[in-house]
Amino acid sequence: MALADYVIVGAGSAGCALAYRLVEAGCSVALIEFGGTDYGPYIQMPGALSYPMNMSRYDWGFASQPEPGLDHRRLATPRGKVLGGSSSINGMVFVRGNRKDFDHWSESGAEGWDYAHVLPYFKRMETWHGGAPSEYRGTDGPLHVTRGPRSNPLFDAFITAGQQAGYPLTPDYNGAQQEGFGPMEATIWKGRRWSAANAYLRPAMRSGRLQLIAGMARRVLFEGNRAVGVEVTRRRGTQQIRARREVILSASSINTPKLLMLSGIGPADHLKDHGIDLRADRPGVGANLQDHLEVYMQYHATKPVTLFSYYNLFGKGRVGLEWLLRHKGLGASNQFESCGFIRSSEVVDYPDIQYHFLPLAVRYDGKAAAQGHGFQAHVGPMRSKSRGTVRLASVDPAEAPEIRFNYMSHPDDWAEFRACVRLTRKIFGQSAFDDYRGEEIQPGASIETDAQIDAFIREHAESAYHPCGTARVGAADDPDAVVDPELRVIGVQGLRVADSSIFPRITNGNLNAPSIMTGEKAADHILGQGMLAPSNL
Repeated sequence: MALADYVIVGAGSAGCALAYRLVEAGCSVALIEFGGTDYGPYIQMPGALSYPMNMSRYDWGFASQPEPGLDHRRLATPRGKVLGGSSSINGMVFVRGNRKDFDHWSESGAEGWDYAHVLPYFKRMETWHGGAPSEYRGTDGPLHVTRGPRSNPLFDAFITAGQQAGYPLTPDYNGAQQEGFGPMEATIWKGRRWSAANAYLRPAMRSGRLQLIAGMARRVLFEGNRAVGVEVTRRRGTQQIRARREVILSASSINTPKLLMLSGIGPADHLKDHGIDLRADRPGVGANLQDHLEVYMQYHATKPVTLFSYYNLFGKGRVGLEWLLRHKGLGASNQFESCGFIRSSEVVDYPDIQYHFLPLAVRYDGKAAAQGHGFQAHVGPMRSKSRGTVRLASVDPAEAPEIRFNYMSHPDDWAEFRACVRLTRKIFGQSAFDDYRGEEIQPGASIETDAQIDAFIREHAESAYHPCGTARVGAADDPDAVVDPELRVIGVQGLRVADSSIFPRITNGNLNAPSIMTGEKAADHILGQGMLAPSNL
């Protein structure tokens, strides 16, 4: 039986950050992780990002139940099954979110999670390499945040086209102004993926106070109403990992609610159906599931300036060799080097559409949509009103839960997505692309009416892989909240949640940055030594 001050389940984005801060404070930590090592070029080389999220070695392999709003398709829901969690298989895009996201959290009951209170943690976690010093940005944190060289002319063409379409430029969407077009930021450092494992876990392990335990968490152990450890399946059988102080679940917005329910915390009727003794009736466990959907707007390129020149065996080999030898070249970038955040109309008070631009027409699974040179923008609404669930399929901890996003189940989703398609065409129609723009590959110029666009969305919309919200933070007397503002699970003692499960509402942009911030802030709540002073920027 292993024993530590704190037991954390999940060596992912939040879990690694949390473990780092706890051992930094002199505490002992047992960190449970089912996945294996993150060593190897498929993870460490930024340009290889399409590989690890499609490899069963690194990915849990989750998929949604058939989605009625998307022609009953089952959508992939990758989650990292590896050291670093999803920060080791994601696109490395770094987006904090909009200040109004966090103010909304606070207004919905998550006191102390408004922008003024989370900004100091965003600053503490990063070392920013984006330009001149900024009072919004951190200078000495574990997480290096960089920008790509934008040497391909298409990156700047996209930014210029956004300006020509009437949108502002933003020098730093993670700083004073998110809205607009500008350079995209990434967790890449010296040509390598700078995951939570590289930034936080390895320094924490050097402290000698962190024990990394390979195994699958089965359930939280209780004595009376207090969490005292975790039952884990390991190679040699079942073992108890005991906590002197607290247990923290950082197992993802899919596995965290599953573990809570297996431990008797969740909707009473659902647990009864599975024969699980009820410990705390929390209907919010597994509810409030949210995600970002996106479509790929793709165009042929009239000049051979795209990455298609390297999209063959010889080209990939040359890129890979340069990266292996020097950690430079195309392999040292995720190729998401410019972006945009815009409002779909003037009545929307802050950006509700995000763009990732890519100088290649390709899918996330690495398959080209069309042969030849092309480019694309990933575009989708940021704040869908649709909500889904994570539910147990079985009491077997090794079995995947049932995931239902209920994508496109709110009527506003359709109007928002149509706006995405039409505004993207307006942007790509600007003169900045006149020298590069060929025919529209996808959806195709003939797709114009609402009905045609809706049919395209049903057939082609894909997840941006941003699930969250399944154990949301709120006021302690909120019957639908799962954790209080200090991330303590309501109804029991000695148990907290620290990952993207706690998000009351999904943030504007990719979720890795706010997930890491959650781990950083959770550490101060747990240690009880005072929080960072709020910022009035």
